[in-house]
Amino acid sequence: MKTVKFALITCGVMFALTGCMKTESSLENVDAQASEMSKSSHEQQLDLLVSQYFDDSLVFSPIGATYIGREGFNDKFTPVISKENRTKVAAFYKDYQARLALIDKAQLKGQSLLSYEILERDLALKLEGMQFLSYLLPINQMSGAHNTFASLGSGESAQPFNTVQDYTDFLKRADGFIAWFDSVQTSMAEGIKQGIVLPKPLSQKLQGQFETHIVEKAEDSLFWSPIKNLPASFTPEQKQQITAQYRELIMNGLVPAYQRMNTFFVEQYIPNSRDSVGYSDLPNGKAWYEYQIKTNTTLSLSADEIHEIGLSEVARILSEMKKVKDTVGFKGDLKAFFSHLRNSDEFYFNTADELIAAYENVKQKIDASLPLLFDIAPKASYVVKPVEAYRAQSAAGASYQSPAPDGSRPGIFYINTFNLKAQPKFLLETLSIHEAAPGHHFQIALQQEIDGLPDFRKFGGYTVFAEGWALYAESLGKELGLFTDPYMWYGRLSDEQLRAMRLVLDTGFHVKGWTRQQGIDYMLANSSMAKSDVVAEVERYIAWPGQALSYKLGQFKIQELRDYSKQALGEKFDIKAFHTQILIDGALPMPILEQKIKRWVQSQLAL
Repeated sequence: MKTVKFALITCGVMFALTGCMKTESSLENVDAQASEMSKSSHEQQLDLLVSQYFDDSLVFSPIGATYIGREGFNDKFTPVISKENRTKVAAFYKDYQARLALIDKAQLKGQSLLSYEILERDLALKLEGMQFLSYLLPINQMSGAHNTFASLGSGESAQPFNTVQDYTDFLKRADGFIAWFDSVQTSMAEGIKQGIVLPKPLSQKLQGQFETHIVEKAEDSLFWSPIKNLPASFTPEQKQQITAQYRELIMNGLVPAYQRMNTFFVEQYIPNSRDSVGYSDLPNGKAWYEYQIKTNTTLSLSADEIHEIGLSEVARILSEMKKVKDTVGFKGDLKAFFSHLRNSDEFYFNTADELIAAYENVKQKIDASLPLLFDIAPKASYVVKPVEAYRAQSAAGASYQSPAPDGSRPGIFYINTFNLKAQPKFLLETLSIHEAAPGHHFQIALQQEIDGLPDFRKFGGYTVFAEGWALYAESLGKELGLFTDPYMWYGRLSDEQLRAMRLVLDTGFHVKGWTRQQGIDYMLANSSMAKSDVVAEVERYIAWPGQALSYKLGQFKIQELRDYSKQALGEKFDIKAFHTQILIDGALPMPILEQKIKRWVQSQLAL
């Protein structure tokens, strides 16, 4: 089961995709700022700095601003990709790096110390990453502002369509999208010249996404959806004008933009796409991949170390799967058991509605058990919804979108109903835990609700923390009274096996020269996953180097910290208190989380 997350659209993510808007560099004002800063406490200095940092960054990430409910950004889109904008991004990071250095870290403690350490680390890492030519690969079949724009324009996401101004805002945002989309084409054309292009299977999937939006009639477009749902409060004149404007946008703006990109892909990009799949085959690719490992895991592990961990875990989990096979009395080897699980209708739903209803039912069961292990919970609720049809074919099997901070929109647990054979019944409990509660929804919604947490942390995050927590949450299933059915326990093992295989495949593709087919064969041999899901997973790892490593490595670190705390505290150890400590300060890089937990353990021992 493929479980990519679209949890938070953070400024950092958008920076990675594009350049930024014009900013006033204040490096020359550092001395003046130092004089002013000395007048306030160190904590106040830092609070002001991180607040300004986040507010300034929203100018560069207007889509992120929309997702967190900030006003004034709904008519703006991601800035175009250009050398000028990349220079401005670097100046922005260096400016705040210099301003942060003026604050005496030794005088900070608690949340202030955590914020300093996080921002210090993040700024250095962002500047380090600017040496790599990621702007030549601005989109892929899994991610990119092109898909975010479509989601916003569907009327089913964070873009509001309640007032006449809302409809006008999206028209302006669409103009920005068209300019950005054209700059994507220019950048990817430059990538052809420099030998930095997507592998061919990924390019072909992207081209299919563009074709979806090339329509003969405006009414057939995804972007017509807001017109189908014009508020009743609009006057007939307003409805007529808005309808005409959206027809003009779709047929004379968006369709030609998608057509230009589609033609470019068919005639130029796909023919020049590469047959290899790993980053090691790109210019400076080895260092680029090492940076991706560091960015996604926050840990100091080599690709070879990660690969060996993965091989060991795959073997361990296979032995556990064999025990399940024997428990249910299946006659045959593990390969035959996998085939049975893959192909027997008893393990799958007949309709998309049945699938969604099953997840809504298991939600109630899990929610009732959470007080056994937690004394905190988010105020925000979540709903279960199918993935939208326009992105279902290449989207994750399941994903989570965070709630609106103001409570106006619940969290969303998305289930992909495109291929019901990729959604086995035995994954119900483990996938619900992972994506919703106590996994992603629990962690991300709580992070947004923490009083006093700076916005750059409240709306930011680390893949290794979010995904590591969600996989760790799966391991709590038996303690929550779940996985009593052997097939449900197999579902837990199946999901864990997926994360273990990711360690092998990600490093295999990007360091060890594995082919796409080699990855597909490996996953089919070591799991009961549907082939369609395996292909999508493999192409995901190829598109997002390093990202898939974060799940298992993050889980390992959190479990390691639990074991350390339990051993150190003995009878003083309280699992609810431990979970609160993991979650209460929001997402942290693993080294900073480890330091924090060890300080907490020492404080408990002193009581």
